[in-house]
This record gives sequence, structure tokens and C-alpha cells, in this order.
Amino acid sequence: MIEIKALATGSKGNCYYVTDGQTPLLLEAGIPFKDIRKRLNFRTSDIQGVLITHEHQDHCKGINDVLKAGINVYMSAGTAGAIDIKHHRIKTVEAKKQFTIGSWTILPFDVQHDSSEPIGYLLMNQQREKLLFATDTYYIRYRFPGLTHIMVECNYSLAILNENIVAGRVPKVMKKRLLRSHFSLENVKEFLKANDLSKVQEIWLLHLSDNNSDAQLFKQEIMELTGKMVFVP
Repeated sequence: MIEIKALATGSKGNCYYVTDGQTPLLLEAGIPFKDIRKRLNFRTSDIQGVLITHEHQDHCKGINDVLKAGINVYMSAGTAGAIDIKHHRIKTVEAKKQFTIGSWTILPFDVQHDSSEPIGYLLMNQQREKLLFATDTYYIRYRFPGLTHIMVECNYSLAILNENIVAGRVPKVMKKRLLRSHFSLENVKEFLKANDLSKVQEIWLLHLSDNNSDAQLFKQEIMELTGKMVFVP
């Protein structure tokens, strides 16, 4: 049974704890490790690995202390090069090449973001549950059969962004970057429509923008679209 805890989400830092009851993992380490420990009641000695999607600080700020704690950190070669930390516990992985950590089989896949070789992850446990984790991407080209848990960025709504630009709350230049780097509510809906959701138990909407989102609206619209349990941490 997959259990998910959001320890931090958004532009100030991202970190999520997931376990299948056998192998606990962290997805991202974008907050200091001391904060991760605090939020997990100092129970971090059983964490078997950390999966990093890309090198931006809100996703990897805590890596040094994670490595010092003796935990393996997994990322693409491009991300490792951009972070530029040499350590034997940094393990590079390739898109579309499976690897295992404990009871998890993990398939990285390429995503679209303004960084060096960003990736998402598909995690499968021994009970055949499948967890999709994708953040900081404006598009996902793949379809994923048999998903049971979805953790996906839902950064902004195009309608809210346009309103903010017209009102002068957000500079117009921001729109171009967002359109080519982050997942909008509109694109999340298209992604969900394109996938088979029949086995999905939970959908988590992550990394909402401080200015260009509406947590309650996003939750409501995704619940209405999918009929699934939706969490917005």
C-alpha cells in the first residue's frame, strides 16, 4: 500500500516522502535535510534513496546533507553535471532504463523543462501499484497504463496568469517562460484525459504557483474531471 507525505511543495522547496511499506524513498530534496528530518519526526535512517528530477535549487538544495547522511541520490547525468557535486552516493540513471531500489522498480522518463536533462519517474512496487511522479515540465509525451497514484505538477492556470498580466501583477515576460517550463492546469487535464485512470486511487497536484494558481479551484476541477480523490498539499 503506497503512502505519500508532502514535506514541502512550491517554488520555495519540494520534497515528498513515499513508501510501499517496505522501502521508503524521498522524491526531491529541495529543503534542508534538518527540515526533512523534523517533518518525518527524525525517522530518516530507513530512507533507501532520493530521486531528483533536475538541478534547480527548489528540488536539490538539501543534497549535500542527504549524501552526508549516507543516502544514495539518483539523477540523470545532465543533472549531476549541472549540480557539480562529486560523491560516490550520487547514482546516475537514464531515461527509459529501469533500475531498482529495494522493493521498487523505477523507470525514469524525459520531461520538458529549462534545465539539463530533467526527468520524471514511474515507480512500481511488488503489489503492482504504480506511482507516477512528474514535476517542472510543460508537457508529458508518454501514456502510462495501470497507474494507481499520480503526483503531478499543476503550477498555474492560463486564465489566472492572463488576468494577472492584464492587471500588472505579473510581468508579461513570465508567460513565455511558464509556457515552456511548467505544467498548467489546462495541460494537466489533457494529460489525465489521455491516460487510463481506471485503477487510480489518488491524484496529488504539486508545485502550485504562489500567484497564478487557485488550490481550491484546481482540486475541484480535477475531481470533477476524474472522479478521483485529489490532494493539494
